[in-house]
Amino acid sequence: MKTKTPPIRSEHDEQVELFKMIKLYSIKYPALKNAFAIPNGGQRHKAVAAKLKAEGVSPGYPDIALDWPSRDYHGLRIELKRDSKRACMSGNQIEWFARLSDAGYLCQCCHGWRNAWATICWYLKINPK
Repeated sequence: MKTKTPPIRSEHDEQVELFKMIKLYSIKYPALKNAFAIPNGGQRHKAVAAKLKAEGVSPGYPDIALDWPSRDYHGLRIELKRDSKRACMSGNQIEWFARLSDAGYLCQCCHGWRNAWATICWYLKINPK
């Protein structure tokens, strides 16, 4: 009997899992309280999308910010992708990474919440075990 491969989680589900870990460890590691999500992506009604664009939402800005200096960077930016080899960054995302990197931020594209969590732990020099 052939076993089914579990479905790949959505980016939303991956980000929810990541922020569960961030919340869980934020008491022990207060720098994690400076992590937040950037609501740039997702499908929206045209009127909502127009309002957000007028407010300054910019396509391609990374999904997650951690405003805490570490490892000679001003902060960390993460573009979170599904845990799939086919997920890749758009041209707008690549351009944002270049500008933010030039400004002193560490930018990482992470596939899945576990990869993003490992990146955050490395960046903050923490071992949450």
